[in-house]
Amino acid sequence: MKKKLVISTGAGISAESGISTFRDANGLWENYNVMDVCSADGFQRNPALVHNFYNDRRAQLAKVKPNIAHLALVDLEQYFDVSIITQNVDDLHERAGSSNILHLHGELMTLRAIDNDNKIFRLNDPNFRSTPDTIIDGHHVRPNIVFFQEAVPMMEPATDIVADADIFVVIGTTLQVYPAAALIQYVRRGTPIFYIDPKPAQVPSFVNVIPEKATAGVPILAKLLQQYK
Repeated sequence: MKKKLVISTGAGISAESGISTFRDANGLWENYNVMDVCSADGFQRNPALVHNFYNDRRAQLAKVKPNIAHLALVDLEQYFDVSIITQNVDDLHERAGSSNILHLHGELMTLRAIDNDNKIFRLNDPNFRSTPDTIIDGHHVRPNIVFFQEAVPMMEPATDIVADADIFVVIGTTLQVYPAAALIQYVRRGTPIFYIDPKPAQVPSFVNVIPEKATAGVPILAKLLQQYK
């Protein structure tokens, strides 16, 4: 039976495909104040602005591709039972070919009914532009993104996956975005942990740190994981 490899990915892995991250921009994200476009209050104040912002982010997806790191994670499925928990809202893991992906913070390629959080509508066209007046199957919709000031509904399923890991890996995150940063606390004692980031946060000594960008670090990780096959 394959060992269960759980991988938590953050903005760093997508940045290498050309997707900008708000944490590198002094509170600005594509020239917008983060709290105007990524908070519950911001959506309530100006839903049209928020729709347009995520419409633009969705259109950006059509211009980028999965990188070496995304593809290398797919290759690991030959040897391990791989689950990916991502903070990223892009679809690069899906397009690379990963089989099991949980999105903690939502997905750009979906919209959600405003009156029913369980009604999710998947989009086929990255250039589709929603507005506050958009209605799908009788429902007004919003970006299917977990805004600041909102609960993270997929956190509990994510912690269950992490608690079952035989090996846990963190890639491309500052470990400062909560509650996602707390996932490492759910790893069983004695489970091997690897952390890939060019500017790694301070972590306990038992964590194996690979101080590289994702595209360089994941191939290194693949070699190190050979001992656990």
